[in-house]
Amino acid sequence: MLIQKVTDASFVKYGKVIEGLDVSDIIEAMGATPCPDHVIYVPGDAALEACKSAADIEYTLYGGMPIQIGYCNGNNKKLNGLEYHRDSEINIAVTDLILLIGMEQDIVDGQYDTSKVEAFLVPAGTTIEVYATTLHYAPCTAVEGGFKCVVVLPKGTNTGLEKREPKCLEDKMLFARNKWLLVHPEAAAPGQFVGLVGENITLD
Repeated sequence: MLIQKVTDASFVKYGKVIEGLDVSDIIEAMGATPCPDHVIYVPGDAALEACKSAADIEYTLYGGMPIQIGYCNGNNKKLNGLEYHRDSEINIAVTDLILLIGMEQDIVDGQYDTSKVEAFLVPAGTTIEVYATTLHYAPCTAVEGGFKCVVVLPKGTNTGLEKREPKCLEDKMLFARNKWLLVHPEAAAPGQFVGLVGENITLD
């Protein structure tokens, strides 16, 4: 699979590279977070949220709205699923990592064809905005030892949600607060919406 760069023009429809924010304290604090053989996700981490640059992210990138700063770390080679939110997500690459992404607009009748997925390398130290309409999930490993990625979202995102009787198809995809998720049949767990068709993309 062709692996592009987030600095390429082809990334513009999915997001942008953030310039001018010093988040070195958050990157340093990420040194204390684990990087297991599997993938772990923590919506909010107190040590990261206590960093001085957290206030700059909240003001500059979210206009003063309350945020949470967590992380997604580990080792991963497969697509497995794609999710979206009602707002942008900020990622800070602590290591090199690869994002497999697509567009919400390409979901048709609750299905998304994985042949439309594109891969982008995010170099270590890079901060990016991933737009609300960009489908994304756990990063893929780009270097030996795994990946570490800071994940910034509006406070409460990806936390528990009481499920209601669906009123529309999109309600069936709603998996957590502010998290609409489509998974591949190979990776489906109870309560998840199977909406990916085609290959469960694997990066070797």
